[in-house]
Amino acid sequence: MPLQKPWRDLDRETVGGAPDRPGVYELGDDDGTVLAVDHGVLRDELKTALAYGDGDRVRYAETHTLERARELAATHRNRLE
Repeated sequence: MPLQKPWRDLDRETVGGAPDRPGVYELGDDDGTVLAVDHGVLRDELKTALAYGDGDRVRYAETHTLERARELAATHRNRLE
């Protein structure tokens, strides 16, 4: 099951508004196809994704801990395989 969050354009505004907290995120193309699922401190991760052009869109969910973010990312990756 995908993250139940709306897609946002992966741009400077989205990155600047992302929380400086742990979370899980999905990167997608313009059509909303999920290209990657990962976890980490959201603002830092999205800065990197934007800099490297890893996707056109993003959706994310905050978690309380990096461990929980890691677990959620693994669950979401499994559904893509």
